[in-house]
Amino acid sequence: MGSPSVERRRVLAAAAFGREPGIPGPEPGDGEPLRAVTGEILDISPHLMTIETPDGNRERLVIAPWATAWHGADTAPADLPVGATVIMRTLRDGRVVERIWADATRLTGTILSIEGRKDLTVQLDCGPHRGHRTVVIPYRASGRLQVRHPQFEPGYLFDAIGVRRDGASVALLPATSQPAYPARSVPSPPPAYAGQQSRIAGTVTWSDAFDEDERGAAYPMLERADAGCAQAGVSCTGLPYLAMGSLLQVQNVCSGRAANVPVLACGCLAGRFCDRCVECDTSPRGRIAELSPSSFVELGGDLVKGCFNAQIGLG
Repeated sequence: MGSPSVERRRVLAAAAFGREPGIPGPEPGDGEPLRAVTGEILDISPHLMTIETPDGNRERLVIAPWATAWHGADTAPADLPVGATVIMRTLRDGRVVERIWADATRLTGTILSIEGRKDLTVQLDCGPHRGHRTVVIPYRASGRLQVRHPQFEPGYLFDAIGVRRDGASVALLPATSQPAYPARSVPSPPPAYAGQQSRIAGTVTWSDAFDEDERGAAYPMLERADAGCAQAGVSCTGLPYLAMGSLLQVQNVCSGRAANVPVLACGCLAGRFCDRCVECDTSPRGRIAELSPSSFVELGGDLVKGCFNAQIGLG
């Protein structure tokens, strides 16, 4: 018999712990719902946009007068190129666009090598599930990135936000201040958190390693056999072990929005970052989950800022 689906795993896990299985999606009462919409731009004007969605449908959306866009830098929505892949934060059942990120990518991993003198080429190990990536750092962005990544050498962690351009991944902005320790030397969690099972505070980030338009999370503390990952189970925060398919109750402390998000992937790389998020306050150390872009945006996150202070519990 094959392995159970994520939905079946969630129901079985809830039954084992004697709780209701919960329903994926936003918690009610968070104000007007935000919806993330993804697609490829087919046509765009100052007021309207036509996209092709991942399932092949065409959608026409209204661009709000206050809408903003990012395509490696802040830009007017109407200046985005046809063919760009966008993720948008929308209102009114997904019909009105208020924020657009075009060709955005996140480059998170352990530095393997660095080449070049002006424009740099960095090889990253993005973990056993995501493989290796080649990252181009233009000269104009290298100073800003290296200020936040002082240990710019193999064996140390790297995390940047950029764009996909002509088939290349171009890093433009540091997503975090680089942890001071090598990737293999993650600090142990404080004893005060050992065995904690209630709501846990920390940093939530995003990754583009999920399928387009997918809602879900990568979580560090999965059983290695369940996750199929020998590097799972590492975190400097006292996270409880969960099974694949569990629901996380994720609350964005900054926006107040909350949602039940299914654990779809192993977050073994996220667990090696013992950093802080400084959006709307300073979070405790440690990445407690890594969301798909759609889940991150629907919880009020900004892909360029890269994180939000969060609390998580079991859904």
